[in-house]
Parts: sequence; C-alpha cells; structure tokens
Amino acid sequence: MELNTNNKKFVIESLEKGYRTDGRGIYDYRNLIIECGPSFGNVQVQLGKTRVQAIVSCEIVRPFPDRSTEGFVNFNSEISGMSSLEFEATRFTDLEVYISTLLEKIIKTSRAIDTEALCIIVGEQVWSVRCDLHFLDFDGNFIDAAVIAAITSLKHFKRPEVTKDGEEVVVHSLTERAPVPLSIYHTPICVTFSYFEDGKCFVLDPNLLEEKFQAGSISIAVNSNGELCCINKAGGVALDSETIILCTMVASEKVMEINKIIKNALI
Repeated sequence: MELNTNNKKFVIESLEKGYRTDGRGIYDYRNLIIECGPSFGNVQVQLGKTRVQAIVSCEIVRPFPDRSTEGFVNFNSEISGMSSLEFEATRFTDLEVYISTLLEKIIKTSRAIDTEALCIIVGEQVWSVRCDLHFLDFDGNFIDAAVIAAITSLKHFKRPEVTKDGEEVVVHSLTERAPVPLSIYHTPICVTFSYFEDGKCFVLDPNLLEEKFQAGSISIAVNSNGELCCINKAGGVALDSETIILCTMVASEKVMEINKIIKNALI
C-alpha cells in the first residue's frame, strides 16, 4: 500500500470505526514467537513480520573508581539494511540510538539486573555484559520486539564460573563447571501504542503502515509484578491523563500474557 493521502484517510477512518488494516482488534498484539538458540543468550523474537535477534556476551574489565563493586550491562542496536529499504546498511540511524537509549531506561534504570553480582574483585575486576540487537525484518514496532528480545536473552544467558586461586582469578570453561545465570530481580516488558489525529484514537502494537500515519506514540514498560518501570512518549500531539492511565492498564494486562510466552520459551 502506497503512503499517500487517500490511504492515510482510509487507515484513520477504519481505526475510528474499530477496524485495522491487518484485521486485528484495537488492543490485539500480533503473533509473538520467541526462539532460544543453542548457545546461552542467543534469542530470536518475531512479532508479526518484525524480527529481532539478541546475542549476549561478557568479558572481564576494570570497574569505574566510584562504583568499584558494580559490573556493566550495555546495549547495542544494529539495524540491517536488509530489514527494510528505509535503512542503509552503513548508516547509524537515529532509531538505533533511540532503541539503545530506551533499553537503558527500561532495563538498567529500573535496576532489573543486579550489577553488584557481576563483581569479581572489588575495584579490580568485574563482568561487563553486552547485549547486541540485530534487526532482521521490519514491519513496525521495533521497540517492543527489541525489549522482549533483550530481556529474554539476558534471562537465557549464563556467564562462566570464576574462582580465586590466591591472587589469580580462574575462569572455568563450560565443561569444567556449570555456568552461572545473571541475577535478575524483575522482568520489564514494553508495550507500545500509536495514536492518531488528536490522540483520541490509538492502537496497540502498530504495524509499519500504522506507524507511517501515526500522530505519535507512547511506550509503557511494566514488569511481571505489575510495577510501572518507564513511560516514554516519542513526540507528537499531547495526551490527556485519562488516555495514559487507560494505556497503562492495557499494557499491564498484555505484559502478563507476554511474560507467559517468555517463560515457556525459556523452559
């Protein structure tokens, strides 16, 4: 479908009547598939036709002087030019920066991961955990797919066991000792809404066509305990408090469903 005025009118008028171009209801998520790879921390998420792969790795580094007992958790986003004609393979897009920053807010700022558990020797050696996100196919809503892929890969990941032999730190292979999972306090999951015109009409999990015609979007992160972790509004027209409260309530319900899918994928 071409992105012209007639199609925009068709999409918005359909939404006002409670219909969507792909046949979903206003609050319906697309089909979510989570596949955990053979190696720890390798996870692929498919949300409709949007596909994201997350790979977690770790290394031993020196901590910051003012946080000598804390390790690191970092996120890196890479959008492949093959995912959509909109993205160039050699260009670091604003969307990549936005997704990485939002992941920092949702997972790190909410203290979902115990960074002190990543400490090996205070002030000298800590684990630096890195989550690389590769965006393979794009049909809207990269944000939710990225957050689901990132938190699932972190829960799936296990680091090598380490022991101290005098002053020397020994890193054991996976065959010598059982690897150690990360200490994760809670599971924040992001739910994104697109809104149109004056903000009175909005939909859950927008596809690419809906994103093209949206007046703005709001992403709400809630954890498995029902606690609000983050609200991020990416510009657009203003939303009243009633709309935000309604979106938060819907997000809380959807997070419970998504969390069950994540648990089943990790079994």
